Amino acid sequence: MATESTLLRVLLRQRHMQGYMTFRKEYDRVAKQLDGDLVGRWPSKAQFYRWMSGDLLGLPYADHCRVLERMFPGWTAQQLLAPHEGDGESLVTPPQRSASNAPAPRPVQLPQQAGLADVTAVYATRTEFLHNVTPRTLFDGAKQIDMAGLSLNMLCQQYSDKILLDAIEAGTVIRALFLDPNGTYSAAREREEGLPEGHLSTLTRLNIEALRRVGSKVSPNAQGSLGIHVYDEPIRYNITIIDQVKCVVQPYLPDARGVESPTLVIEKDETMPGLYTTFAQVFESMWDRAREVA
Repeated sequence: MATESTLLRVLLRQRHMQGYMTFRKEYDRVAKQLDGDLVGRWPSKAQFYRWMSGDLLGLPYADHCRVLERMFPGWTAQQLLAPHEGDGESLVTPPQRSASNAPAPRPVQLPQQAGLADVTAVYATRTEFLHNVTPRTLFDGAKQIDMAGLSLNMLCQQYSDKILLDAIEAGTVIRALFLDPNGTYSAAREREEGLPEGHLSTLTRLNIEALRRVGSKVSPNAQGSLGIHVYDEPIRYNITIIDQVKCVVQPYLPDARGVESPTLVIEKDETMPGLYTTFAQVFESMWDRAREVA
């Protein structure tokens, strides 16, 4: 249920930035200090008003959280988007941090034990994962990126086309495997999530076209470095494999959006049997069965 107001709304009103256009200008000013690629990537108007009202199921994408936290030093994104109780006209200041009230680390770091295989971190949701590990952190400098899932938003929506093109020109090989937007199982997933007909398939088509647009700009020397396939099968996992060493895996839960999925970070360990090999084989099997997008 939406709340009447979030802390973010109160703070914006106190700074006379509660209007959408004014907020966008401030967002760009702060984003430029963090990373020039974030400029212009402010939330949509509908998203902005959800941030103000608290009509959210989880935290926004990691880059949004970074900008909000730079915009309001001393506050975490989770605090900014939490319901605000009390007099909205009173001055609100960041809490004083101490060892007793400091937030616990978000990931659960696991020791390397045989019982834990090669799992190195666990996050309760994809939102939590993206709050700690940005797409830039994951993809920058990678020589091979393999991804399978539904719409692959992390690559197509949260990573700059220019940086992606530069990476391909520098030798990065990318294999992107989408759930077929025209297939049976895309429509089935929309029904499972309770979404309007065509919601997921439209997003997937846009993301496929975004990658095709990048591919159309690739020089002759880098041709073949970007592969795009689609599959029409029951959707089970979102799999991202970096340089055949690191693997990020998220199951698709019934009646829940992808951002609500628990997330495992797995790092290949030659000294013990682990999950990396399992999910690498799953990806390769799916890729081989999939249809290439022309």
